[in-house]
Amino acid sequence: MSPSVRARRLAGAGALATLVVVGLAATVATAEAATVFSADFESGSTSAWSKSGGTWSVVTDGSQVLQQSDTSSARAREFGGTSTWTNYSAQARVKATAFGSTSGVVALTARASSATKMYRLSLTGTGRVQLEAMNGSAITVLASLAQTISTSTFYTLKLTVNGSTISGSVNGTTVGTATDTSIASGRIGLLTEYAAGRFDDVVVDDSGTTTPTSSPTSSTSPSTSPSPTPSTSPATGALYVSPTGTDSAAGTPSAPTTLTSAITRIAAGGTIYLRGGTYSYAQTVTVAAGNNGAAGALKTLSAYPGEVPVLNFSAQAEDTAARGLALNGNFWRVYGLVVERAGDNGIFIGGSNNTVERTVTRFNRDSGLQISRIASDTPTAQWPANNLILSSESHDNADSDGEDADGFAAKLTVGTGNVFRYAVSHNNIDDGWDLYTKTDTGAIGPVTIEDSLSYDNGTLTDGSQAGAGDRNGYKLGGEDIAVNHIVRRSIAYQNGKHGFTYNSNPGSLTISNNLSIDNGERNFNFDAGTSVFRNNTSCFFSGGTNDRIIGNSDSSNQFYAGTNGSRCATYSGALAWSFSSTGTLVVTIGGKVVTL
Repeated sequence: MSPSVRARRLAGAGALATLVVVGLAATVATAEAATVFSADFESGSTSAWSKSGGTWSVVTDGSQVLQQSDTSSARAREFGGTSTWTNYSAQARVKATAFGSTSGVVALTARASSATKMYRLSLTGTGRVQLEAMNGSAITVLASLAQTISTSTFYTLKLTVNGSTISGSVNGTTVGTATDTSIASGRIGLLTEYAAGRFDDVVVDDSGTTTPTSSPTSSTSPSTSPSPTPSTSPATGALYVSPTGTDSAAGTPSAPTTLTSAITRIAAGGTIYLRGGTYSYAQTVTVAAGNNGAAGALKTLSAYPGEVPVLNFSAQAEDTAARGLALNGNFWRVYGLVVERAGDNGIFIGGSNNTVERTVTRFNRDSGLQISRIASDTPTAQWPANNLILSSESHDNADSDGEDADGFAAKLTVGTGNVFRYAVSHNNIDDGWDLYTKTDTGAIGPVTIEDSLSYDNGTLTDGSQAGAGDRNGYKLGGEDIAVNHIVRRSIAYQNGKHGFTYNSNPGSLTISNNLSIDNGERNFNFDAGTSVFRNNTSCFFSGGTNDRIIGNSDSSNQFYAGTNGSRCATYSGALAWSFSSTGTLVVTIGGKVVTL
């Protein structure tokens, strides 16, 4: 997708609705934010947290969440992170399940220097969200926003502390910004007072406060790399790359090197900065197996702040060996790149413990981004595991047969712990997501897809189609092999066939808090297995086939059986999506933020 805003017309709610797509390249912040702490409680463990008061446990609420259940407790807290943290953003999904009194609060906190000194973003029993400074028994309200607080709804709270500036938002709406110098540093926290609450998907990032030594200058075109401030040596642990760099160059801002050279030279904990512009390749750019960072010292391959590097592989012929960027090393972070027109996958991940963030994979001749083993003789124990695909987009990937190119794929030979979060897949010739398994290689590790969007797969942006494509939003298996994948808080919209489908996976999938609208056949198609369905919604505004559900399904779901249920009225009007400055996927329908 180009960096410009693209608009198109979609049928919905009996009328045409506009889908505005904000290109990912346009959302790369001027200073990149790195995730420093996260918790989704799926393991059931709270070992990364320290408790102070209350009754805490991990319970199921669509997914695993951390609950504090005692409404009489005056002070219940769980703290995580490091006491020396200063400038950062903390985000979490927070539900106030009960208030013991109108003075009750359920909150996300930052800079907790003690159990009674911190900044808080609180859901209150008085129907407000408040940005607060807590110093002992004194609570200072820095900003406040009227908000209906439903005890059955999760709210996404984000609290940012940067110097003396304290700000908060709820579901993407600003609560307020204030200046306060009373608390300089501290951990994050989850807090209740005279209330019960649940917490999930905690993410802490550094707010992009770590930047390269030299500041970027403005550029009028992504294909132009502006001259940086001259330097005789790179920033500590950094190498600089440009489309005009040379292999033997020092890798400084004034003497940039090439990407293929920098990959072999960067040390653990170091960063390769790619200046904006188009990098043209005829051969795969490979991070070789064994070229590893380390836990806490990732090797980073990043767009230079404010610029858009495009890796273009149009010189490649369509060939299963002709990948674009092959990430076969471990403990890497890839950030802010556009990878296009490869002869096979745009980005291929054969390594483990990697994060791929804010990338765009487009116009490739197989799946835009795929996770699979490096080679046919790679042992099962070395299949790629624990990779995180974050805030990324994949679109218009198409092979000549029209049946293999998905947006995202984790299939055939992948290990455990691979996660897609805040990802968007659209207008790919085959599926949005493909988690296919084959008899000759056996079961793959369970994959988690969460807070993501899949739409218009099976039709390219230019309107062309291929009859052989499966055209599903989320294809979750193959060949009757049981794998217990997790798909939650995700949306399937107008894909050519099914929105969510088991695709012959007879396992026990967790399908929770998802929304499926106007897909070509069924919104939900599960013909076998013991899957668990909770809080899913299915709507058809034009045509539609009844959903097919086999497994554990209760009344929390609203599936389609010939008529729309009451929830569908919520999902009419214009649908829009964008990535926030911290990478959260924000989806609105009719101007209202969709909370699943």
